[in-house]
Amino acid sequence: MNWLMLSLAVALAGQTVEVPAPEAILRTLRSGHPRLIAPAGQEAEIRRLMKEHESARAIYRWLVDRANQILKEKPVEYRLIGPRLLGESRRCLERVYTLATVYRLEGDRKYARRAIEEMLTAAGFKDWNPSHFLDTAEMTHALAVGYDWLFDVLTDDEKRTIRQAIVEKGLREGEKVYKAGGWWSRSRYNWNQVCNGGMTIGALAVADEEPELAGWIIHQACRSLPIAMQEYAPDGAWAEGPGYWNYATSYTVYMLAALQTALGTDFGLSDLPGFSEAGTFRIHVIGPSRLAFNFADGGEGAGSSSSMFWLARRFDKPKYAWHEREFIQGRSALHLWWFDPRGEGLHDEPLARHFRHADVVMMRSSWEPGIGFYVGLKGGDNAVNHSHLELGSFVLDYEGVRFVSDLGPDDYNLPGYFGRQRWTYYRLNTEGQNTLWINRSNQDPRAVAPVTHFSVTPTRMEAEVDLSAAYRQHVGKVTRRVILEQTSDNSWIVTIRDRLEKAEGAEIQWHMHTRAKPSLHGSRIQLSAGGKTLGMQIVSPKGANFELLPCNPPPPQRQNEGFSKVGIRLRGTAEPMEIVVRFGPPALLEPK
Repeated sequence: MNWLMLSLAVALAGQTVEVPAPEAILRTLRSGHPRLIAPAGQEAEIRRLMKEHESARAIYRWLVDRANQILKEKPVEYRLIGPRLLGESRRCLERVYTLATVYRLEGDRKYARRAIEEMLTAAGFKDWNPSHFLDTAEMTHALAVGYDWLFDVLTDDEKRTIRQAIVEKGLREGEKVYKAGGWWSRSRYNWNQVCNGGMTIGALAVADEEPELAGWIIHQACRSLPIAMQEYAPDGAWAEGPGYWNYATSYTVYMLAALQTALGTDFGLSDLPGFSEAGTFRIHVIGPSRLAFNFADGGEGAGSSSSMFWLARRFDKPKYAWHEREFIQGRSALHLWWFDPRGEGLHDEPLARHFRHADVVMMRSSWEPGIGFYVGLKGGDNAVNHSHLELGSFVLDYEGVRFVSDLGPDDYNLPGYFGRQRWTYYRLNTEGQNTLWINRSNQDPRAVAPVTHFSVTPTRMEAEVDLSAAYRQHVGKVTRRVILEQTSDNSWIVTIRDRLEKAEGAEIQWHMHTRAKPSLHGSRIQLSAGGKTLGMQIVSPKGANFELLPCNPPPPQRQNEGFSKVGIRLRGTAEPMEIVVRFGPPALLEPK
């Protein structure tokens, strides 16, 4: 190894990432600007793509409309919501990317001047709220991209002001964290990628003028990032859920893209195990309803992810680009700079996947939009960052409609949301999930529920998760098996089969949340939503009936308006017992 590469060899999952020493890390720095993410000269390629592809033109039309709207809006302001400046940081970031993109492709300086106004306003803030470092990282990112992309438009005074803000309000604050071994620099989850990504982009933007600081920051960030990237192994999943997959992966990609365009290398970070499959997880975690299987603190809206275009190009996986372009139809500045026209569908993709590290399973009867069933099943670890007490929970789509919903997160500013009161909130505790609630008690917050069985044939997919650790204080072994199978008339049905042992006397409640309108008929229900109707049937135990249960917690918790909670209440038995519920076309579940 060259002596300049002496500082670090990070070994993860059998792979080594070699990061140059701080004084050597900038030796391949690209001169001039722009050099970050969309370097100088890429405009010609984007114009070519827009000429050839209507979907690229549609993204650009959207960007121009958005840029014109921003011209009429007031700049960001220093405003904390709870402990966070994050909303303003993100607003600044989106505006700078949008305005600077339209300027680079149109040449009209009104867009550049409005972006510069945004940056100068943020540069004048007293700080970027380093106590909640995500805010600092995203604001550093915003000003760094604007400084780099609009360098030739900025006056010398503007350059000095913006550069000083990047250094003093961004990089110097990051330096304090790295030197102290601050928690996010050692974290396995999204804070790691966001904070390291923002610091790296900021350092690369000002590396000409601040080489010593920039080299040191980049070195530290490249040492830290693999701690979180190991969470993608072995198959691209993200245990914090699809919402935080998007946040973490976006910043991982921003950082890697900036390193590659500015230095010509990402030091092998993108080759770490599992990262090439990150887009596969996103594809499977979104159902035919275009809603996500939103376990953990995430909303069911899939959101868009420009990272899918970057991943498609980096790993030669056109299916990632197709999914983002045709299925999600995402639009942002980086959707245009990374636009990839390749891909022709997902028909060769397996219908079911078990993502092993996160221990979640998704299965569907078809890749055709709006067709058939989709079901997601949650195993894994209740102690993962942002988790809810939701082991065994599931969501279900039928004919393009979400019939069984995860309620998603509550307001992060509720007292103790990330502290001692977390498990008192309905949307986070076991009562608010689509799983078993035993003795009116939460699952063990430290419980792990492994997927112990997963099998796929052309006509039957099934997965089983061992929930015993979640309920160990109340009953013996507990398993949940989800089966998606084709019937003799080529219809599909979903069966949820729960088995409990040593449950004598336990108060057992099976329940799920739905936006559909329920029509109860004892052991059967018809759910109606979006012009579709889905049947439900209790197969076992005989004599059990469905009922509607309350699902609105006391304020200030978020109210679950528009949702119904369908449940079955039972008393446990000494002998092993099964709760079996079937979903299918109503005619298929009618009494014979």
